[in-house]
Amino acid sequence: MTPPRLELRRISKQYPGVKANDAVSLSVAPGEIHAVLGENGAGKSTLMKIIAGAVQADAGELLWDGAPRAPRSPAQARALGISMVYQHFSLFDSLTAAQNIWLGLDKAMTLDAVRARVRTLSAEYGLPLDPERPVHALSVGERQRVEILRALMTAPRLLILDEPTSVLTPQAVEALFVTLRRLADQGCAILYISHKLDEIRALCHRCTVLRAGRVTGEVDPRQESNASLSRLMIGAEPPRLAARAVRGHAPARLRVSGLSLAPETPHGTALADIALALRRGEILGLAGVSGNGQQELLRVLSGEDRRAERGVVTWIADDPSTDPSTDPSNAPSNDASNDPSNSRVAAGAVNRITDLGPLGPAKRRALGLHHVPEERLGRGAVPSMSLAQNTLLTRREPVGRLGHVSTAKAAALARRLIERFGVRAAGPQAAARSLSGGNLQKFIMGREIDAAPKALVVAQPTWGVDVGAAAQIRAELLALRDAGCALLVVSEELDELFELSDRLVVMARGRLSPAIPVGQASVAQIGQWMSGLWDVAAGEGAHAEA
Repeated sequence: MTPPRLELRRISKQYPGVKANDAVSLSVAPGEIHAVLGENGAGKSTLMKIIAGAVQADAGELLWDGAPRAPRSPAQARALGISMVYQHFSLFDSLTAAQNIWLGLDKAMTLDAVRARVRTLSAEYGLPLDPERPVHALSVGERQRVEILRALMTAPRLLILDEPTSVLTPQAVEALFVTLRRLADQGCAILYISHKLDEIRALCHRCTVLRAGRVTGEVDPRQESNASLSRLMIGAEPPRLAARAVRGHAPARLRVSGLSLAPETPHGTALADIALALRRGEILGLAGVSGNGQQELLRVLSGEDRRAERGVVTWIADDPSTDPSTDPSNAPSNDASNDPSNSRVAAGAVNRITDLGPLGPAKRRALGLHHVPEERLGRGAVPSMSLAQNTLLTRREPVGRLGHVSTAKAAALARRLIERFGVRAAGPQAAARSLSGGNLQKFIMGREIDAAPKALVVAQPTWGVDVGAAAQIRAELLALRDAGCALLVVSEELDELFELSDRLVVMARGRLSPAIPVGQASVAQIGQWMSGLWDVAAGEGAHAEA
């Protein structure tokens, strides 16, 4: 009989305060797509890094084609034919996509040949990518494509994918699955880590389940339901979200009117006549293929890009006596009340309108506008800083009036976030980079949700988190909405947007579609709009306000 391509026998790995892997055994055969399933912090990523030579096991044995051959470095793993797509990207921001891919290959290919090969593979596998674009100008979804294409360029004998579809659109996921099945048919063994149970059931032949670093079962996922896989993974089914009440037309909290901007970089996306309103007590979902202007729009809303003309991005302050008929956000666009230098007086009440254009992120947070960026490490959190120190990036509670930082208050805040959002970490002093991707995502999301914002702009809210944590985060977002917060949720997962949103918009080529109530939308329609093919007659086209 043909031996397994890879066999692990009682692999163990201990870190300070946690045993990441505890006598884990599994095998994957040539041509097999084998899922590794587990909640955040279950030890999946550590196990994959051991296979890829990036981490050394404390105990156990690794067999390759039936012979003991544990790689001692990533270079040795690549020589065997092992290629891994990491959950946290390992890319150089200052280099182009092609240069990053070239660095991971032997130098038998020239850089020009790599560029040509990238163009061919990206077209063949439905993963569009400009090889000349610098990585710092790419969205998270586009960076994921770089990692996947780099792995495919090596013609791997074992391909390890750690949450490869977290920031890919449904169309890109389908194209990736075609690619993976083709690779398996050619004899490549594939280890596939994902928290998306539907994907595992549709794609994988076998599934090994980890909990707290130990194997709790091995099943054929095609014979399982989402509920049974969830029970194996977290010991219970994820809680269902409460049904939403139908909400009426609410006053706006934040308004964008006629935003047009040239790209900041040569490879960026220009924004064209963007109009939207974030309404109090409502979630506006934004769908679209990565790289169509979402990143540029979020930079404008967060205050990182302050090039918008005066009065284009405005904030409407609280006024308890205001109703939709007197809110300035519902006035005609030529009404003087929309001038941020004015205050509107209606029924004896004053609505203050603030021009957000010149305000930076800190001043916007002081008004109540918080932001969760799509990049976890580097923007959402500083990798080398502790969780307690990372709270100071957006929270001012531990900072006194004279700028003195209370380390005790910062640690207490971090501890509260860890407990409230079930973050698996050694404690408030644990470095951000020591957390698994899903646990870091829970911490960053928790930091902004816990601030009780008046408006929250969030990208990829459940990127890389397990089904239980995803349900908790979504429930927290809905609770914010019900408390009157205005939310913009940008996600590559259409199912998530349909589950959370009150209204949906689509971004394509720097333009924004009309908004549509989620009850009137379909996946097919939103997928069509992702190509920019929305009905101009319905909602007055791209000029209609979202």
